[in-house]
Amino acid sequence: MVIALILVFILILLLEVPGLLKKKAWKELAAFSVLLTIGFVLGLLQVIGVKIPSPNDGIMLLLKLMLKIDYL
Repeated sequence: MVIALILVFILILLLEVPGLLKKKAWKELAAFSVLLTIGFVLGLLQVIGVKIPSPNDGIMLLLKLMLKIDYL
């Protein structure tokens, strides 16, 4: 399954990066690289069985701290 994940991300790279390089879209390439890397790391962690916490918990904690409420 890990190999399939790697192959999918390599395919995405091969399809998207040449066009961005040809257009010299450096900012878009940087954003694409960051998001693709995040997606790859999260996908890899999920494939190998690491429990990934929900972002909802962090959002709720931030809201509680910023709004100073206890009922969330």
